Amino acid sequence: MVVLSVKPFFSVLLISLSLFLLLALLSPLSLFSQNLISGQSSLGEVDIWSVRRLVEWRPCNWWLQGHQTALPLETNGYIRVDCYGGLNQMRRDFCDGVGVARLLNATLVLPKFEVASYWNETSGFADVYDVDNFIQHMNGFVEVVKELPPEIASKEPIRVDCSKRKGQFDYVESVLPSLLKHKYISITPAMSQRRDRYPMYAKAALCQACYKALRLTRSLEMKASQLLDAIPKPFLSLHLRFEPDMVAYSQCEYPNLSPASKKAIEAAQIDRKPWTGELARIWRQRGKCPLTPNETALILQSLSISPTTNIYLAAGDGLMELEGLSDTYPNIVTKSSLLSGEDFTTMHGNTKAALDYYVSINSDSYIATYFGNMDKMVSAMRAFKGLYKTLFLSRKGFAELTSQGLRGKELMKALWKVHRDDFVMGRGSALPECFCEFKL
Repeated sequence: MVVLSVKPFFSVLLISLSLFLLLALLSPLSLFSQNLISGQSSLGEVDIWSVRRLVEWRPCNWWLQGHQTALPLETNGYIRVDCYGGLNQMRRDFCDGVGVARLLNATLVLPKFEVASYWNETSGFADVYDVDNFIQHMNGFVEVVKELPPEIASKEPIRVDCSKRKGQFDYVESVLPSLLKHKYISITPAMSQRRDRYPMYAKAALCQACYKALRLTRSLEMKASQLLDAIPKPFLSLHLRFEPDMVAYSQCEYPNLSPASKKAIEAAQIDRKPWTGELARIWRQRGKCPLTPNETALILQSLSISPTTNIYLAAGDGLMELEGLSDTYPNIVTKSSLLSGEDFTTMHGNTKAALDYYVSINSDSYIATYFGNMDKMVSAMRAFKGLYKTLFLSRKGFAELTSQGLRGKELMKALWKVHRDDFVMGRGSALPECFCEFKL
């Protein structure tokens, strides 16, 4: 009869288990760290906000510390920035214009917000933003005046085309001569600016304007604060873009819409007919097509966003097919449902957009179905405030996965992975020159 010693066996087993646990804890690819990144635990799947991020974007220290090059003793002239489009597009143009003014050692005149019937708009810069607050916070970054000197005040500025001006030397070589000659010019910065080519003092002026100096007027901020207080907490601000003009502009096909939605899109198309056949498929797979409310609801479900979530719909008028979202997420509120009828009807496009912006930068979480001007500004301001529950839904990812025939649980799992990877890496920020990457 052979007798085995039990004590040495258990000693070896204990040592082996200890080594295994030590290696698992130290390894960056351990099961534990993988669960933290994937957002899954032994208890099951949790929502996207529980995923541990690896990267955050925060305001750069060189800008916040405020050690900037002193302003020149004499100005080269006066610049007015002429802004077009919706509120957040005009804000972006103005921020770029501030950088250009500092680059050219110019004095900044309050901008002109172009009246646009398309946006149902009549309000100007001073109707939306606190002028005195802006001037005060730009002190030392760029000189700003409310009024022009008498010898210039009676003149209209000379319009200078900046549509092809993108970098520092473009402006110095092509715009500065006109400024020195006429002393008062107006510009609209090109959409694709090369801000990375600006000197630090010009970039600092741009960042200061966009994220610290631009504040809503007291009356508008009070109304926005009242709206924020009225929203059930906690809440998700969802920027949904499925209006007739947006769909018409995208030139995408949506065969399964209601007759009313199809009619509204056709009225907005004018001469922009949708792509068909193979071109339509390629266009959609490039991520050019707005997500429908139904598609949005599906992605939110894949991210384990609870159906009981309170959702503030940050959107313009005329959203189509909204039942595709509300059937799954019934706790939806809008500014029109929370504001009194008189308050809402007296507001124009810019002031309505300002309310959505204010609510979105202060929401518990923010999700955008597009990557437009508002989304870029909101995400960056949320990063500035230290709010990182921000995500952009991937139109391209959704189109690619559905074109592969994925459905049901397979599609949901794949959508989770696409958006988890984006959230982990902190993708999506406006004016990245103002923000620096911090690895966590």
